[in-house]
Amino acid sequence: MLNTFGTRALIKLELTRALRNKKFLFFSVLYPAVLFLIIAGNAGNAKIDGTGLTVATYMMVSMASFGALTAVLMGNSERIAKERESGWVRQLRLTPLPGRGYVLAKTASAAVVSLPSIVVVFLVAAAVKDVRLDAWQWLALTGIIWAGSLVFAALGVAIGYLASGDAVRPITMIVYFGLSILGGLWMPTTTFPRFLQDIAKWLPTHAYAALGRAIEESRAPHTTDIAVLAVYFVLFAGGAAWLYRKDTLKA
Repeated sequence: MLNTFGTRALIKLELTRALRNKKFLFFSVLYPAVLFLIIAGNAGNAKIDGTGLTVATYMMVSMASFGALTAVLMGNSERIAKERESGWVRQLRLTPLPGRGYVLAKTASAAVVSLPSIVVVFLVAAAVKDVRLDAWQWLALTGIIWAGSLVFAALGVAIGYLASGDAVRPITMIVYFGLSILGGLWMPTTTFPRFLQDIAKWLPTHAYAALGRAIEESRAPHTTDIAVLAVYFVLFAGGAAWLYRKDTLKA
């Protein structure tokens, strides 16, 4: 009971801190919507080759996925690394709070911030670029992109325990932009050279956005994309758990 109460209290604290960070909220909630408008631009009804989707519809999923990625990856990695360095994590270990409670609190706070970033992109796409989908598609897109962001939340936790306070930002930025660009969130992978297309299809960001686009096209997602995300989640979550235990032994 005490452990449960401690976990809930930490989740509440993490949510409060995340919502008070205006700079973080801008980059995770508004930045993806602004990028969507810039990239979609004056494309009109032009369609992406091989998809049947307009540029606006295609990029809406990309930028919603990018926003969720920003919230869970950037937020988790930097906060965890800095809290380790400041001694906050060590102090928490002196309480009855279990390690999974700390990880759960970080994931929950990131997930709460990622939801508005998805919704804002959708609202902008519908209001400004006239994107129209069925009600079930909007709901399914929101759910799948939100749930899929947990893969990158686990990666953020892993990086937070892997890197020091000074090194965490450059490492996170390299991973963040690398996955975003090579995974096709900023531009269709069909514009890439063949060798980059072959790499992109095995990246978690490519599979992540592909699930959303399958919903837009009213078809079942490819099993390969689901399998790729599942494997990465196991790897990232397992890595985060191992790094947490390793960090605990050092304390």
